[in-house]
Amino acid sequence: MAEVKRKKGETFEALARRFSKKVQQSGRLLQSRKIRYYEPKKNKTAIRSAAARREEINKKREYLKKIGKLIDEPTRR
Repeated sequence: MAEVKRKKGETFEALARRFSKKVQQSGRLLQSRKIRYYEPKKNKTAIRSAAARREEINKKREYLKKIGKLIDEPTRR
């Protein structure tokens, strides 16, 4: 962690500016942005079970459309 101590007579804005500069130079911000949305890879079993679940839901939806119990709404974007 970047540590900055206030100098005598220094304004808060100058202190904040020095702190942000220290954080930028340390590379911590860049590192945290890189790992922010990291998702570990799923194993084959999890991928296959998710695909099977999606397929089952799609089959059920198609069946409900055919028998007229599902009103097809436009998809949101």
